Amino acid sequence: MGLLDSFRSLLRGKVNIRNRFELLREAISGTMSSFYMARDRQSDQIVGLKVLDREKTAFLESRFQTLNKPCEGEIALRFSHPRIVRTLEHGITTDDEQFLVMEFLDGPGLNSLIVSRSGLLDGRRLVLLRQAAEAISAVHLAGFIHRDICPRNFVVSREGDSLKLIDFGLSVPATPPFMAPGNRTGTANYMAPEVVRRRATSQRLDIFSFGVTAYELCAFTLPWPKGQGKEAMAHGVDAPIPLVEHRPRINPQLAEAIMSCLAANPEERPKSLDEFLKMIRAVKQEDV
Repeated sequence: MGLLDSFRSLLRGKVNIRNRFELLREAISGTMSSFYMARDRQSDQIVGLKVLDREKTAFLESRFQTLNKPCEGEIALRFSHPRIVRTLEHGITTDDEQFLVMEFLDGPGLNSLIVSRSGLLDGRRLVLLRQAAEAISAVHLAGFIHRDICPRNFVVSREGDSLKLIDFGLSVPATPPFMAPGNRTGTANYMAPEVVRRRATSQRLDIFSFGVTAYELCAFTLPWPKGQGKEAMAHGVDAPIPLVEHRPRINPQLAEAIMSCLAANPEERPKSLDEFLKMIRAVKQEDV
């Protein structure tokens, strides 16, 4: 792009990301976006650059066409919490794609640590569980539902002693229009039954997804057999396998708290993640 074109793009408020950023490597390629480790040529800072797929994003946002839904960047910028990835800016590229610039998290996804049964988790599960709950609680207190809580959306530090919540691509305000029946989005194995059955929702759908994530972190398996598509979304019909069957030595109080998050009836789950944290306040790391 020439100087004149760059100037015109600037006037339109659009960013030529190839000019603005040096793309060092593609870190993650998701279903809705691509994510890069990049160098911001303006600040010389290493950042995470997320570029949303234009067509897929437009399709998702069309579901909320009359509701004035904030975009992912607008939602992400509202959070300033040590357990949530810090978003620095968002905008539109010269190719009419939404993009977000955020701190670059140089660590593994929680999902990869679970799949590999990583020893990095040993002695650290409780602190990671508490931090995950704190992150989701902050999202809820800000008035949103994350809608895609799963191990993939937590990035763990290289030392394994902390994590941060990422990806607000499916997040919506926790208001009646956005909680009406019909919106079935999320990651199948972690979807709450009310989402699967297209019923009215609440922030407690995130509590269910957190429960599945916590269970998997402790047991290296899901509460139900893994499946794909509709098979995966059949959970909630059968009762989950008690966590103690997979991890007999786990603190009973922690196991009970995690299982309570998996109640098929949202009203039987903890009212909030703060309530969950109170339930496990007395649990010690060596009991996990």
